[in-house]
Amino acid sequence: MMDKELFPLSSERAGEKDIRRILLNYLRYWYLFLIGAALGLCGAFLYLRYYTIPKYSVYSTVLIKDDKSDSHLSNESAFSDLEIFQATKNINNEIEVLQSESLMKRVASELSLFIGYYIEGRVNDIEIYGSEVPIKVLVNDLAPPAYRKSFVIHIKSDSTYNLDDNEGKMYTYKFGQQIQKPYGVFTVVPDSGLTASSKSIGSKLTVKFKNVQQLAEHYSQAIQIGPVNKSASVLWVGLTDPIPEKAKDIVNKLIEVYNKEAIEDKNLIASYTIDFIDERLRYLTSELSGVEKDVEQYKRQHELTDVNIQASNYLNIASGYNKQLSDWAIQIEILESIESYLNKDENQYKMVPSTLSIQDVTLMGLIARFNELQLDRERMLRTAQPKSPIIKNLNEQLANIRSSILENLRNIKKGLLITSNNLRANSDEFESKIKKVPSMERELLEISRQQAIKQNLYLYLLQKREETALSLAATVSSLRVIDPAKGGNVPVSPNKSTIYLMSLLLGICLPFAGIFIKDLLDDKVQTQQDVQHLTIAPVLGELPHNNYDTVVVTKGNRTPIVEMFRHIRAKLHFAAVDKENKVILITSSMSGEGKTFFAINLAASLVLTGKKVLLIDLDLRKSTLSDELGLSEEGIGVSDYLVSNNVPIHEIIRSSAKVTDLFVISSGPTPPDPTELMMSTKLADLILELKSSFDFIIIDTAPVGQVADALSISSVIDSTIYIVRYNYTKKRQIEIVDEIYRNKTLCHPMIVLNDSKHVSSYGYGYGYCYSKEEKKDLSKKLI
Repeated sequence: MMDKELFPLSSERAGEKDIRRILLNYLRYWYLFLIGAALGLCGAFLYLRYYTIPKYSVYSTVLIKDDKSDSHLSNESAFSDLEIFQATKNINNEIEVLQSESLMKRVASELSLFIGYYIEGRVNDIEIYGSEVPIKVLVNDLAPPAYRKSFVIHIKSDSTYNLDDNEGKMYTYKFGQQIQKPYGVFTVVPDSGLTASSKSIGSKLTVKFKNVQQLAEHYSQAIQIGPVNKSASVLWVGLTDPIPEKAKDIVNKLIEVYNKEAIEDKNLIASYTIDFIDERLRYLTSELSGVEKDVEQYKRQHELTDVNIQASNYLNIASGYNKQLSDWAIQIEILESIESYLNKDENQYKMVPSTLSIQDVTLMGLIARFNELQLDRERMLRTAQPKSPIIKNLNEQLANIRSSILENLRNIKKGLLITSNNLRANSDEFESKIKKVPSMERELLEISRQQAIKQNLYLYLLQKREETALSLAATVSSLRVIDPAKGGNVPVSPNKSTIYLMSLLLGICLPFAGIFIKDLLDDKVQTQQDVQHLTIAPVLGELPHNNYDTVVVTKGNRTPIVEMFRHIRAKLHFAAVDKENKVILITSSMSGEGKTFFAINLAASLVLTGKKVLLIDLDLRKSTLSDELGLSEEGIGVSDYLVSNNVPIHEIIRSSAKVTDLFVISSGPTPPDPTELMMSTKLADLILELKSSFDFIIIDTAPVGQVADALSISSVIDSTIYIVRYNYTKKRQIEIVDEIYRNKTLCHPMIVLNDSKHVSSYGYGYGYCYSKEEKKDLSKKLI
C-alpha cells in the first residue's frame, strides 16, 4: 500500500493529459517556428510578386425577352397571330446556349483570340491586348501545326520589322507584306499607335497561335451566367480574366453573337416556310383556275343563274355540313401537302413548315423538334464534315423523327376522314330530301364546293405568306443588353490576405510537423510520461543535467541537483517505513546512463545525514567507481575476496578521499567468469555480514539490460534503483524494468530519471536551471 500511495501507477495517471508539458516541448524550438513563419511570408511575397497574374472580373446584365417582358410587341393586334413574335423563352435553356462551346468558338474567331501577343517579363511573358499591341497579325490560312508555333517580332521602324522564328533564323519584312510559312499564311500590319508614337520602335513582341477549340472550351467553362433573381428573366454574365479589356470584349461579343444566331435561326425558319407556301400557292392557283373554268362551262352549258327557291331551306342546312366538310377537307389537304413535302428526297434536310391550322400537340412537338435538329445540322456543317459522326447521328435522328411525323400525319388524316365521312353521310341525308332539285343543280353544287375549298385554302396560304414575309423583315433580337460589360478595376485574385495567411500557417505547421515526426521516430526516452506509459514501476525522482564533477553532493551545497538527491533520499526513507531498506542495488539498461554517478552521490547524500554508508562496486566487467572516487588501483577488492580465502573483510574496505566518511569496496581485478563469481554464496554472506556494520549498503552493479550479474544477488538486497537517462535510454529498454517489476525479479524496483534538461515542478530550489550569472551570485552567497 505504501508504494501505491507514494508512487501512483501510470494507469492511475493516464487519464489526465499534461497540455502544458506538450506546449513546452514545442516551445523549445520557438526559433524554428519563427524561421518557418518568416520563410512562409517571404515565399508568399515572391509567389505573389513573380508567379501570380492578377485577374479581374467583368460582368454584364441582359434581358431575355419572353411573352411577359416583350408584351409591347407580341400583343399588338397586327401581329397577335404571328408565332414568330411569340418569343417565349426558357431561361435555363438560354443559359446553356450562352455557355455552349460552338457559340464561344465563334466569339474567339471573330475577336481573333487565337493570336496572342506577349512581351518579356521578369519571370514569365506578359500577355498584352487591344490598344497595348502596336501591331496586328492577319491570318489568311492556318494549319493545325501552327498551334505549337511562336515567333518574335522586333520592330525596327514604322515600316519594317525583323521576325525571329525561334529556330536561329532572322528575317526582315515590311509591314503589310504577306508571309508564307509551312504552318500558315499571315500578314503583319502596324496598328495606329505605332505610326502615332515612336515608343514601340525597338520593342520586342512574341506572337503565339492558339487552338480555337481549346480557347472555346476554356472560356465556355470560365464564363459565369446566372439569373439576377428568381422572378426576373434578367441574366448576369460575368468573366474573370487577367486582361479586363479582353474580358469585356468577350462578354460583349458573346451577347452579340447570341443575338445574331437567334436572328439567323428565325430567318431560316421563315425562309423555309415562305418557300413551302410559294410552292403550294403555285399548285393551288392552277387547280383553282381549273375549277372556276368548270363552273363557268357548266353554267353556260345548262343556262343556270339561281338556286331553286323550293330547296332553299334544305340547302341552308346542307351548306352547314358542307362548310364543316370544307374545313376538314382543308386540314386533310394540309396534311397531305406536308406528307408529300416530307416524302420528297430533295426536302430531306429542309425545314418543315408550321402546321398552320392543324391543332395537334404531338404533331407540333415533332415538327418543332425536327426543325431544331435541322438548325443544329446546319450549324454543325459550318465546322464539321457531312460524314462526321456528329452529322451522321443528326441524320439518324432526323430520319426517325420524319418517320414519326409521317405516322402521326396518317393517323390524324385517318381520323379526319372518318369525321368527314360522317358529315358527308349527314349531308347526303338532307340532299336526298331535295329530290325536286334538278340533278344539274346538284352537280353544280359539287363543283362549287370544290371551288370553295380551293379558294379558301388559297386565301389562307396567301395570308400566311404575307405574315411570314412580314416576320422575316421585322425580326428583332430575343436578348436586350441592360448594362454592357463593366468592372475590372480591382483584381479579384489572387487573394493576398489568404495567401499570406496560408503561407504563414504553412511556415508554422512545417516545423510543427517536423518536430512531431522527429518525436514520433525518436526511440529514446524524452519525458517522464514516456516512462510512465511504458511501465507501472514507480518513479523515485528526476535529476537535472550535470556539468560538474562526479561528486556533487557536498556539505553546504544547495545546487538544484543536490536538492534532487535530497529529495530522492527522503522518498527512499518514506518508501521503507514498514520494512528494512539497508541494501540498495543500483543498475540500468546499459553503460553510460549514470548509475555510478548516482550511486556515489546517493551514498554521499546519506553520509550527510550521519549514516554509516558503504558503497560496493560490483560491476566486475567494467569498473569505473574507483577512478571516479580517486582510489588507487593497487588496493584489493571484491573479486580478490571472492576468489581467495585468505583475504579478510576489513582489508577490502577503504575510505574515500573525495567523500568524507564514505566507505568503499572496489571491484578489484576483472575475473574471467564474473557471472559465476557473482553467484557464489560467499558474496551473499559478505553482504549479510556487512549489513550488521553499516546503516546503508549501496551496490553499483553491471547494467541488467546487458548482463544478468545483478540478478544473482537479488535475494540479499532490499530495494533496486533503475537509472534511466533522457535522450539516451531507448524506450524498448523500459520493458526490462517493467518485466522486473511485474515478475519481482529484483526486490522493490524504482526508477530514477537522469539528465533532465527542463525545469522540474517540485518548487523553489528543485530542478531550477540557473544561468551563468545566477550561478556566480549563488556561489558568492554560499561562500
